[in-house]
Amino acid sequence: MVSKTFAFVSLGCPKNLVDSERMLGKLARDGYTLTPQPEGADVVVVNTCGFIEAARQESLSVVREMLALKEQGKVGKVVVAGCLAERKKDELLAEVPGIDALVGVFGREEIARVLDGVEEQRRLFRPAPVRAQEDTARLRITPRHYAYLKISEGCDRTCTFCAIPGMRGKHVSKPMEEVVREARELAADGVRELILVAQDTTYYGLDLYGRPRLADLLRQLDRIDGLEWLRLLYLYPINFTDELIETLATGRKIVPYLDVPLQHVNDRILRRMQRRVRRADIEHLLGKLRAALPNLTLRTTFIVGFPGETEEEFEELVDYVRAARFERLGVFTYSLEPDTPAARLDGHLPEETKAARRDRLMRVQQELALEWSRRQVGTTIDALIDGPDPEMPNQLLARGHADAPEIDCVVRVKGKGLAAGDLVKIKITAADGYDLVGRAVGSAR
Repeated sequence: MVSKTFAFVSLGCPKNLVDSERMLGKLARDGYTLTPQPEGADVVVVNTCGFIEAARQESLSVVREMLALKEQGKVGKVVVAGCLAERKKDELLAEVPGIDALVGVFGREEIARVLDGVEEQRRLFRPAPVRAQEDTARLRITPRHYAYLKISEGCDRTCTFCAIPGMRGKHVSKPMEEVVREARELAADGVRELILVAQDTTYYGLDLYGRPRLADLLRQLDRIDGLEWLRLLYLYPINFTDELIETLATGRKIVPYLDVPLQHVNDRILRRMQRRVRRADIEHLLGKLRAALPNLTLRTTFIVGFPGETEEEFEELVDYVRAARFERLGVFTYSLEPDTPAARLDGHLPEETKAARRDRLMRVQQELALEWSRRQVGTTIDALIDGPDPEMPNQLLARGHADAPEIDCVVRVKGKGLAAGDLVKIKITAADGYDLVGRAVGSAR
């Protein structure tokens, strides 16, 4: 039998990456051999992102690059999967001729049939499942010592700016026993840092169990042998029960790092966004979290230039960021998404206004972030070694509790006999911009 080869490009968020790893595992089991470069592959699969315009343009650029290789005879078929395929299923084949097949978000389980040519149609879309798909037997893209674990799929929020429910469907939680089983599988495969992801992490369990069950899930994951760190991303600022906060504070392996997307703090803008929280609710929540977790790193994101945002409302956001002193913060300009309610709001702002507001808010945050980095000098932190520093042959890259992979900063460390996946104590000796510099002073295990 002639070996079938494929190349794979994964774009977008960690949740999409889990889908990519599941498809990679399925193709490997079907007899396909993964090649590091697309040139020469029988088929290239591009798992796309369709969240906002910038992400869609990046995905389209990669697809066109693969199609150019196909026209040159350097690759066979080009298959487009994921969120962009799901969102633009009616236009994509016409917009980008030459695509051999489209596979929607919930067609990922049949990716091998598409590549085998069993599916005759060029479009494979399945309805959103009534229960979350399992993510076992993945061929992981991440380094061996950390992995993402999806605990639910879809979203029941109706934020007016967001197209995710249209692409990913309604919220469906993965049963707790399945999450634990997948976590054990990953730990057995060498994972030391497990990063929980979902569209709305704090909502976990409500559909299955009648109430949010994230705290219960965390307590079970906290007992899994082999895991060292549990990190949580994408916690919507609702359903933070006292039980959950206590669990976050007392879990042995739960790192004091929370990603809580807030998007804005002005009450009128929050209503227009349909976030269902007020500034007072946000301040109360963050106060409780800071009190319960004294060493907490808070990451958040804000959207500037939302339709109708006045200069005064933007200044309120700037003042709030200056006072709240988030350790990690990202800023996005509002992206007009045609199939969302926000597209129909009045008061859309010019792109230059949105960009100027983003730059201004980021300058404020830059000062705060650099100040935070300088305050770490002289401290000793636990850190996970990620591997060699490509810029400095005698150094390694590591991450402390404050740093999620591929999102936040790094710690540049000197030390002998260290390898990826080692958990060590690092004495911080300097701040290098946003990053930290230190030396290993012992094991953290």
